[in-house]
Amino acid sequence: MATLKAIRKRIGSIRNTQQITKAMKMVSAAKLRRAQEAVVQARPYAEKMVDLFGNLSARVSREAHPLLGVREEKRTQLLLLTSDRGLCGGYNANLIRAAEAFIRREGSGKEIQLALIGRKGADHFRRRRAAISDRHVNILAIPPEELATEMAQKLIGRFIKDETDAVYILYSRFRSALSQVPTVEKLLPVAVSEGDSTEQLTEYLYEPSVEALLASLLPKVVEVAIYRALLEATASEHGARMTAMDSATTNASKMMGSLTLQMNRARQASITRELMEIVGTAEALK
Repeated sequence: MATLKAIRKRIGSIRNTQQITKAMKMVSAAKLRRAQEAVVQARPYAEKMVDLFGNLSARVSREAHPLLGVREEKRTQLLLLTSDRGLCGGYNANLIRAAEAFIRREGSGKEIQLALIGRKGADHFRRRRAAISDRHVNILAIPPEELATEMAQKLIGRFIKDETDAVYILYSRFRSALSQVPTVEKLLPVAVSEGDSTEQLTEYLYEPSVEALLASLLPKVVEVAIYRALLEATASEHGARMTAMDSATTNASKMMGSLTLQMNRARQASITRELMEIVGTAEALK
């Protein structure tokens, strides 16, 4: 059995750790509220952007713009969003596992390059010598709209230059503080609405032309999709960290309760032993 001094030292260490995890939980909860508000505000805009493009794409062919062109996927780009820091449960592990499953599923006979946002994913695939085209860390210091614009320009440039045949994004979609779902979406080529050929479409007059609208709208569709994914990933990270720190705080309380019981038993055993020594000494002196 451990000594009283060792048990007291361990209880003190756990209590200090509990204070840290409790503080981290409160900080993550505050950040989660702001991140969740940003996600809720961004979703209608992104959905309206998709609806607008869907209405326009039903009237054009895939040859109308290079970002609509479908070709055989021999070179694929995967944009992976992870966090810079740990202590968020299985958040990063689930995303990395989903990325590795994507590579196994899509990588047979194909070339797959990774664009990594977040230190955890970047460090994981760097150690495994994967083909990495872009690597961004300290992402919380960069405004998400700036990062989305930068990544959209790079990915679109490579697609137009035929350096990649398809671009996918993998991020954690936020449902609640307890539920974050790794999600894969196709960014390029941009999906075209496949309407019923027999459906009578309402005719509109476009100013400027449809081609000019596509040239302006398509890069924005990709940028908004990345921006929304960044907001979803940020909210998911804070939700996962808040949940993990809450569990850690609860476990610390349970461990301190168990150690306190163990300490009391050890103290009682020590007192009993000392009393027996006193009684034994008194009997010996008779």
